Amino acid sequence: MKIEPPTENRATPADDVVVAVRGLTKVFKDFWGRPKARAVDGVDFEVRRGEVFGLLGPNGSGKSTTVKMLLGLLNVTKGHIEVFGHSPRHVATKARIGYLPEESYLYRYLDSRETLQFFGNLFALPKAERQQRADQLLDMVGLSQTRTRAVGEFSKGMQRRIGLAQALINDPDLVILDEPTSGLDPIGCREVKDLIIALARRGKTVILSSHLLADVEDVCDRVVIYYGGRVQAMGTLRELLATPDAIRITSPILRRETMERVLETIRRDVAEDKVRIDTPTQNLESYFLDVVRKAKQQAADTSGATSGGRVAAYLRGDAEATPSADKMLERLTVSATAKEPVAPPEPVASVGTADEKKLAALAKPAEPAPAAVPQSPVPEPAKSADLSKANEKLSGLLGKK
Repeated sequence: MKIEPPTENRATPADDVVVAVRGLTKVFKDFWGRPKARAVDGVDFEVRRGEVFGLLGPNGSGKSTTVKMLLGLLNVTKGHIEVFGHSPRHVATKARIGYLPEESYLYRYLDSRETLQFFGNLFALPKAERQQRADQLLDMVGLSQTRTRAVGEFSKGMQRRIGLAQALINDPDLVILDEPTSGLDPIGCREVKDLIIALARRGKTVILSSHLLADVEDVCDRVVIYYGGRVQAMGTLRELLATPDAIRITSPILRRETMERVLETIRRDVAEDKVRIDTPTQNLESYFLDVVRKAKQQAADTSGATSGGRVAAYLRGDAEATPSADKMLERLTVSATAKEPVAPPEPVASVGTADEKKLAALAKPAEPAPAAVPQSPVPEPAKSADLSKANEKLSGLLGKK
């Protein structure tokens, strides 16, 4: 799954606003109601449909507090928030939001599939649709081989993957991601960024809070930079990163003579120490992904996370995700007629044939009886004289007593 980074703003017209924040302020108080910390102070911004909006700032600058107020998890001290034209506490509004918190809060004894089906059930998804989406999401985030493992056994990176799948189970219109690439390997980071771009191209709105500036630069259309609870800068990446006082020229390799002529022309108007010529280099992320891609065919099986598959069909909006009744009937008909032919049963003998076999058996000549086994000779009876002598001896013995 490879999608090129955005080259232009994908935002829709200004009237298609998904999130509107006006004068947002949040003050935390102590037990006695005294102001303790002003986490957010007078923040204003808008997020439009199909836009990837980045929240940047150091730790404690108010990013997470802003996200929690957008979700309706914290009360607003002052100001106004609208999400899809309603309060963030509106139940129907919450059903259109997918949220990945900074730390994944999962039930450790559920496996991957059970986890996704549990969250799908919270959104009242039908059972068949829950199962289909769970399988598609597990394949998308590279956890198809661990669907029967308890999530309590997962590493942090694998928990982030299942957390991202959980945030997308309801096919949300607004996706809020807090440090989505935390703990992920370089391949996982690239896949998450490609997924964010794919969601935006389908018209989803993504709010990304991250400390990794390279991730924000790769995917965001506009960013807001917080410091001390206030907005210090906001705009498109082109507006914020442009350097109008410098220009870069990229060309194929030139001969030395041509290079000297180009430099001579440039030095007529620019000081020599202001001109820099170097050879473009590949960044480490691109090099790493290229090495892994080449070695992937020789990789051994793993019980952990693998490279993710395509974006889930229902997130892409493919027509194949929900086939029509005609297509389903056609598949069933083809599968029924394509079964292998069954071998014909062996013919069963008729009653007449059985009778003929019995008559043939009776007509056979009788087999000779087995030879008699010779018996051992029976001892002859004892003579009468011997018996008389024995009786006399017995009588003598009895008379002595």
